[in-house]
Amino acid sequence: MIFQKFYPTKEAENVYVIDYEGLYEQGFRGLIYDIDNTLTEHDAPAGENTKQLIKRLKSMGFGICLLSNNQEERVKMFNADIHVQYIHKAGKPSVKGYERAMELMGTQKDTTIFIGDQLFTDIYGANRTGIASYLVKPVAKHEEIQIVLKRYLERIVLYFYHREK
Repeated sequence: MIFQKFYPTKEAENVYVIDYEGLYEQGFRGLIYDIDNTLTEHDAPAGENTKQLIKRLKSMGFGICLLSNNQEERVKMFNADIHVQYIHKAGKPSVKGYERAMELMGTQKDTTIFIGDQLFTDIYGANRTGIASYLVKPVAKHEEIQIVLKRYLERIVLYFYHREK
């Protein structure tokens, strides 16, 4: 079906319920995260839950890279307390940012997983790159109008995704 290029490998309620130990056991070593609406609300700094999660993941041995279409100021502000690799103005769903993230972490396609909240940028880009992905539900309840419109289209894709599962 035409929608399969937008299908995530897996879904999770949020970034905190993902079985990272299981991912590590499966051989994953690099985690690429979207920021806004995945780890925090738009334009918000890293919260305490995110700081603790990143600290735990680093101690497990994961490489972590933030991949954002935002300007560097936004990404730097979010990264100030968690200190991970990052790429700003990534141009998702272009594969360039995903490949650069793997390069920064020293991982390969089969050892890297992407975690994000949008099908048409985050997940589609991961699929185009050939890496596994997790789709998480958006953190924020209120979103910008262009994202709200994309969410309606995402519902159609997710309907077929869940039907095929």
